[in-house]
Order: sequence, then C-alpha cells, then structure tokens
Amino acid sequence: MLLFYSYFMKALLATKLGMTQLFDEKGRQSSVTLLEAKDCVITQVKDDVSDGYSAIQLGLEIAKKIAKPQVGHFKKSKANSKYLKEFRIEQETSESDTPVTYNVGDKIGTDTFEVGDKVRVQAVSKGKGFAGTIKRHNFSRGPKTHGSHNYRAPGSIGAGYPQHVFKGQKMAGRMGRETVTVRNLEVMYIDSKNNIIGIKGAIPGPKKGLVRVQGI
Repeated sequence: MLLFYSYFMKALLATKLGMTQLFDEKGRQSSVTLLEAKDCVITQVKDDVSDGYSAIQLGLEIAKKIAKPQVGHFKKSKANSKYLKEFRIEQETSESDTPVTYNVGDKIGTDTFEVGDKVRVQAVSKGKGFAGTIKRHNFSRGPKTHGSHNYRAPGSIGAGYPQHVFKGQKMAGRMGRETVTVRNLEVMYIDSKNNIIGIKGAIPGPKKGLVRVQGI
C-alpha cells in the first residue's frame, strides 16, 4: 500500500571553522571547509493544517540572552537557540506503513550525512564595505597617458535621453554581505563525536559565520 508522508531532506545548521587539506588513499589533495554543528536541535514542526505548509525549524548553539517572546517559543524544545532557520519538508510516497515523524527537541548531528553525499550550502558572504567599480564589477581603469584623468572613474552612466540613470546600472557601492548559495559540493569528512563536518571546496562567509547545509 502506498502512503504519503513528510520527507525531511538531510539538513543541518553549522558555523564555519575554517579551511584545511585532506588527502585520499592515492595521495590526492583536496581543500576542505570545516563546519561545526553544535547544539543543533528541532525547535518547531510546521504542518499543512496549522501553518499551510510543512517545515522543520532548526536552532543552533545556546544564546546567552533570549528575548521575552522567545521564552515561550523555546518552552517545548528547551533549546534557547542563538540561530533559527527553517527547512521545507517535501511530500513523498512510500510502501512503508510507518511514516517519518519529527519531534520538537530532537537533536540533529553531523551523522545525518555520509561521506560522499552531495550538498548545497548557503551563507552570507564577507562584507567588503564601499567599493569602486574596478573592485566591485571588475571594470578596467582608464589610460594614464596624454593628460587623461580618467583613471578609476566609472565612465558614462546614461545617455542624454531619458534623463535618468537606469535601475541596475553597475556603479560604486556596498560590496559583499549577500546571501550566496553554492551547489553540488561533496561531504569529505565527518566527526560525529565533535559534530564537525568537512565539505570539499570553499564556502561563503567569515569564520564563525552561520551556514545552512542541505542534501541534494
């Protein structure tokens, strides 16, 4: 008999530790980013009946102080999490008579994943502050000969008509501090005892930055 049940994709909240190198059996080197999933716990379970969609809310780390409205929110899970992120649950069919269930307060560790799993990660990139067009958009500088003063100027930003700058024009401005998603990364290392996971390649954001890891 086919049953529809909620399917929670492999997901994890973690903080970035830094990068290192790993070597396989053949001596091939891979650059790996280490993430720590400390006190990752389910703080809320949403369903189609009460919320209109199915999702799991994960909390990470223990906050030193929590706001008064959050006291009631964490009452059931007893988590007092510093970070909160939500992961959607998809509907899937199964021949099993036992549906997958998730309980508030259950802990999620790095053992959710296995070495070789493909994941996508999402994090906020490093903020670079106010930057010019050369650094921000890879513009070329102007010539430094024959009396030219157009060294690092952006150049023309519009025509005579219409008399305004078009939206989205590449100009100087704040650089970085944006949500970046990187897909098709591979899990290379798992330390279940210390809740550390190593993912091949670079991951956006600074050290101690929050990272969402989700299986593909």
